[in-house]
Amino acid sequence: MPTVILGINAFHGDSSAALVVDGALVAAVEEERFNRVKHWAGFPAEAIRYCLATGGLTARDLDHVAVSFNPRANWQVKAAFAFRNALSARAYIWQRVQRTGKKASLRQLLATATGVAVKDIRATFHGVEHHQAHVASGFPVSPFREAAILSVDGMGDFVSTMFAGGYDQSWRVYDKVYYPHSIGLLYSAVTMLLGFPHYGDEYKVMGLAPYGKPRYLDALRQVIRPTPRGFELNLQYFRHHREGIRLGWDGGAPVVAPFFSKKLEELIGPARAPAEKVTAHHQDVAASLQVVTEEIVFHLLTLLHRRHPSDNVVVVGGVAMNSVANGKITECTPFRHAFIPAGAADNGGSFGAAFYVWHTVLGRPRRFELRHGFWGPAPIESEIVAALKAEGARVQAEKLSRAALIERTIDSICRGEVVGWFQGRMEFGARALGNRSLLADPRRTDMRDIINLKIKFREKFRPFAPSILEEHVGAWFERDEPSPFMEKVFKIRPEKRDAIPAVTHVDGTGRLQSVGLKSNPLYWDLIEAFRRRTGVPILLNTSLNENEPIVHTPSQALSCFLRTRMDVLVLGSHFITRGDDRAIEQH
Repeated sequence: MPTVILGINAFHGDSSAALVVDGALVAAVEEERFNRVKHWAGFPAEAIRYCLATGGLTARDLDHVAVSFNPRANWQVKAAFAFRNALSARAYIWQRVQRTGKKASLRQLLATATGVAVKDIRATFHGVEHHQAHVASGFPVSPFREAAILSVDGMGDFVSTMFAGGYDQSWRVYDKVYYPHSIGLLYSAVTMLLGFPHYGDEYKVMGLAPYGKPRYLDALRQVIRPTPRGFELNLQYFRHHREGIRLGWDGGAPVVAPFFSKKLEELIGPARAPAEKVTAHHQDVAASLQVVTEEIVFHLLTLLHRRHPSDNVVVVGGVAMNSVANGKITECTPFRHAFIPAGAADNGGSFGAAFYVWHTVLGRPRRFELRHGFWGPAPIESEIVAALKAEGARVQAEKLSRAALIERTIDSICRGEVVGWFQGRMEFGARALGNRSLLADPRRTDMRDIINLKIKFREKFRPFAPSILEEHVGAWFERDEPSPFMEKVFKIRPEKRDAIPAVTHVDGTGRLQSVGLKSNPLYWDLIEAFRRRTGVPILLNTSLNENEPIVHTPSQALSCFLRTRMDVLVLGSHFITRGDDRAIEQH
């Protein structure tokens, strides 16, 4: 009989579920894709139902359920902190008590979500320490049989950073950095000070940073400093160590209250209100924050290399979503090869917890390598047909052969049109990888503004990504490294930048996705067709959505198509344009 493990990230941002059967990932998806609440943080009931259905299973068939937190972990450090910081400790302990209660009710929640009686769920439940789940989401599914491992984020189970070294299916923890010291919390605090208040807004600051100069670098070096074992925050610039972090779920979306002190405002400037104009000052603060973050991350990686000399490193945790830093690892540290998985942040805790049980609890060997990110739902043809029928005269759809579909799509892109591309299984993680994407011509200087005006309605400083055939990365970028999950930013070769202005950021970089023929043959063929037509092996790629989670269903894709000014939607084998103009909803 196969061993069936359900992994869950619950009661935390980016709630998700994953199914691992006999050591291989079968399905993984975030709850936000179903309920349409970005970064949703409750119990992932819909995601669980999808994963079980994909495996042809019910909750009765589960052998193990793994959740990516363990309130009992690191209790000695928590107790010492509580003794020193009574007020903050009370707030933290109350949050942990609440979370422990939720963990205790997981069996009931699972039964309710799946329609199975509690007594019929025979699975063993496991609480997996947060950073152990991060490590297991990266190292045992990486291409490396041996590697150093760095897990770094805001905080989970009282830890912000974990150093480890891995061999085959096991790993050894060397050291940890504990709360309240955290790179992730520093980045979040400054993100909120810069007027980006929502959970997950850190990526906006990363996009803003290249527009500024690091004029506040020396100031921020007073806020965080490297140490022989990691780093320390200067806590006078924060309040979380005294008051705790006020974290709530507003309709399921995580809401974090600002926790920087007035002293930080005195150091780098007053907090910006979200509606205020972004000025050169804010750009400079963002640039300084990015540089100091990179300094600390590279310091940690250098320390890790001393403990675990290796050519290979796996980086996981929320800070591993900093693709600018990731792209410099092999340049600025002793490591020569870096792997950052899809779902490196908390969403990946679901399959990380499951693989932790497979490898560490059960002691089973490796059977799986994470080579692509397509683990979500795929529509069946009848769903597409029904969605098209429901829209009636508002759309015109033509079903095409594979070859004709590719050529018609490239015709549209070369005319300067924006194409919605909806194919196969949905991507796991925050980034569209060519199955739920908006595609456009990277050669057009005006394409960034066109997409923002027609569809995205977002800050103009945020860049769009180049999807590039993996065989051509070295010819267009200064570093020839794989980046299948859009997890690294590289410098575009100077002589190539004018050829692809729509995906060249202000500092001459691009957050690339290298596309392989084996991992996504249809998307590879589409880009190859564009290369044959234009000589450019790249398409502009951004997520198929409009200020919402990435679209999940054909109906959602059509809704996004009709309420924006997208030109074409390619939905499976259907090439869709607008029908009766009078029936089209105006944005």
